[in-house]
Amino acid sequence: MTNHLIVYYSWSGNTKKIAEEIQRLTGGDVFQIQPVKPYPKEYNQCTVQAKQEINAGYKPALKESVDNLAGYKTVFVGSPNWWSTIAPPVLTFLTEYDLTGKQVVPFCTHGGGGTARCFSDTAKLAVKSEILDGLSVSGSRAGTSKSEVENWIKKIGL
Repeated sequence: MTNHLIVYYSWSGNTKKIAEEIQRLTGGDVFQIQPVKPYPKEYNQCTVQAKQEINAGYKPALKESVDNLAGYKTVFVGSPNWWSTIAPPVLTFLTEYDLTGKQVVPFCTHGGGGTARCFSDTAKLAVKSEILDGLSVSGSRAGTSKSEVENWIKKIGL
């Protein structure tokens, strides 16, 4: 088993591309966060639902759970930037799992909103963890961000 776990939620596939690149570079295990009830495939319907859920603090039930979280030293946590914060399935993950004593490494993809509160909101939910510098990538560059991800992994010492 590796010391690294990469958990992520990806609606459009952009965050998944970054997670896969992190996995390639670190050899970590990957866990895709999936809500029991998937979000609408149509963009506008998805954004309306996401905004309502975020405003309500809604935490959707997740399809699967992480086995042996205790076996990991570092947990990368990836999310799209939805309405300036993490997607509700990532909120569920961060509230259901105890990351005490772990290195938590946030990453996000966005459509122009940058990091916004994604990293600070992740840090608020992982207060007894060591939060490393995160990576924010524009969704349009997710598929061509190999060198950016490599430089970030080196910068944070992993």
